[in-house]
Amino acid sequence: MAVITFSDLHTEAGLRFLESFLSGKTYISGNQITKDDVKVYAAVLEKPNADLYPSASKWYDCVASKLATSFPGKAAGVRISSQAPSAEAALVNGVTNGVAKEDAADEDDDLDLFGDETEEEKKAAEARDQAKASTKKKESGKSSVLMDVKPWDDETDMKKLEEAVRSVEMEGLLWGASKLVPVGYGIKKLTIMMTIVDDLVSVDTLIEERLTVEPINEYVQSCDIVAFNKI
Repeated sequence: MAVITFSDLHTEAGLRFLESFLSGKTYISGNQITKDDVKVYAAVLEKPNADLYPSASKWYDCVASKLATSFPGKAAGVRISSQAPSAEAALVNGVTNGVAKEDAADEDDDLDLFGDETEEEKKAAEARDQAKASTKKKESGKSSVLMDVKPWDDETDMKKLEEAVRSVEMEGLLWGASKLVPVGYGIKKLTIMMTIVDDLVSVDTLIEERLTVEPINEYVQSCDIVAFNKI
């Protein structure tokens, strides 16, 4: 079948040609809707006047009803300028200066507006969704921790002890307020707040591998968790 070229469908001359072509026909290319109808429908700015172009008007309503069932979402409503289409718009519709663009037609061959989704397409979509889910970075939870840090004896320099504790730096660890609390016999303990990112900081590891080993264990005898709350 020869390729039919429609041009200037925004003008009376173009609509007259369309009316003449559709006389005695229901669709552009045969007895059922095809991508040819969608292309031409997209190039017609508005429904043709039924009195002047009865065949084109009937065809327009038929295509519109088919598209409505294929795209059930509620349209917000748009208006199309009555000005002649730009070169870019003409390319989109497959028409430039009255000549059908074969390249655009080739690309449209891969598009089936009315076909059901194949199993391969479903699997591809599921694979894309899974890939997105696996690569999407999860937001880590945070916790507020209150910890007691105990010195060796009453002769331990508590200022240096606190400096040593705060010198520990880890990704996801933020030291907060602190105070010295008497525990008896002239000994004080350091009670200190910290905020941690749960996925990045283990409190047990922090104590065992950072706060109670050299050189900090020169001041720190032990650490105890007083409170642990999710933020």
